[in-house]
Amino acid sequence: MEIKTHKSIDEMLSGKVVDLKEGESATVVLQANDKMIADKKGLIHGGFIFSAADYCAMVTVNHPNVVLASAEVKFLQPFKIYDVGIFKSKVLDTKGRWTTILVEGFKGEEKFFEGTFRCYTSEKHVLEK
Repeated sequence: MEIKTHKSIDEMLSGKVVDLKEGESATVVLQANDKMIADKKGLIHGGFIFSAADYCAMVTVNHPNVVLASAEVKFLQPFKIYDVGIFKSKVLDTKGRWTTILVEGFKGEEKFFEGTFRCYTSEKHVLEK
């Protein structure tokens, strides 16, 4: 399993890739930690959940120049301190440089997140002129 994209991601904040079938599916595990807490009750900020799901979509494509163009997401349940999220992706459609990916997040058997990510793979890095 060679990860070719988003190589500087902090696994403590965006999750760890544990399975990858390039161009088909991926699995990312996110362990909630105290750096992610949004309030005194231990609620995890949704940005970390989104980050793990986005990372799961990016590694599914697994190209150095893949970027997120759009996403439609649903937070179905709260995610709290010490929860472990398992994000699983699958490619729904590929047309040229565009890939649409479904990502679902689970705590055990319970789904707490789902999103559709539309990704674009450019010829060169988006920050190159």
